[in-house]
Amino acid sequence: MERRLGRDLRKEMTARNIIPFIGVYDVFSATLAAKHFDALFISGFGFAASHYGLPDIGFIGWPDIVAFVQRVRTVLPSHHILVDIDDGYADIEVAAHVVSLLESSGASGVVLEDQERPRRCGHFDGKQLMGLDEYIVKLKRVLAARRDMIVIARTDASEPEEIRRRAEAFALAGADAILIDGLRDLALIKGLSDSLDLPFTFNQIAGGKSPIFSLTELSEAGVSLVIYSTPCLFAAQRAIEEAIKSLRESDGSLSCMTGPGVMECTAVLNENLARRHNRMRDLSIATDDKASLAQSRRR
Repeated sequence: MERRLGRDLRKEMTARNIIPFIGVYDVFSATLAAKHFDALFISGFGFAASHYGLPDIGFIGWPDIVAFVQRVRTVLPSHHILVDIDDGYADIEVAAHVVSLLESSGASGVVLEDQERPRRCGHFDGKQLMGLDEYIVKLKRVLAARRDMIVIARTDASEPEEIRRRAEAFALAGADAILIDGLRDLALIKGLSDSLDLPFTFNQIAGGKSPIFSLTELSEAGVSLVIYSTPCLFAAQRAIEEAIKSLRESDGSLSCMTGPGVMECTAVLNENLARRHNRMRDLSIATDDKASLAQSRRR
């Protein structure tokens, strides 16, 4: 039976007070994060940095992000995967097409923002907003295109009245949850969550505009989903710089290197290979079962 990933995530949202999504930037970082958390976030910031070596200002091509989700889902068949799709890659029909492909590829949900291009990371200045009517048309088209997955409507508005106006419109349009990016305190979410019967999402990023809050603090403010956009990317940046500096300063001796070696790394990769084999087998069995059912109905 085909797994309904959006439905599964909705059940989790009902059963748990708060769900943290850990931002990953490649399949290996996803593998490591998945050892400790059951929900992953495909971060636009992290993917732009990893895949292109460029800032998150609109370089991402949708075929690249779809292929990335496919690779992650192949080795991690059971985790929730939430995907940052920027503004849906500009065009309304493209946005709907990408959402359909991502759902088929195994995404549990997407985040659709209301920024105009050229876009910016949500925690930087200089962001420009789409007209609300324009965004709502795109949001409704995306909602119509998905079968089951979660759609989180994100606003980059900064003025409280405009945030409230947009959040109310998102809820009326049928969004599954709301994300207000770059928020400086939780009071606004607390007020909105009391008046809107909709889950709220909070984005935590080191060095960003938003203060750092614990899961308990966020839950008490009415937040149901928490995105940690870049912990893997920033940890890798620090670790790689330190390791390479140590290697240079040790006259090229690997004795300076601490942590995992080839055996430990290969063990992680072999676990992925085993999960991949199991997933391919399960998909083959499911396909055979569907074919047998169809054949029996024709008789």
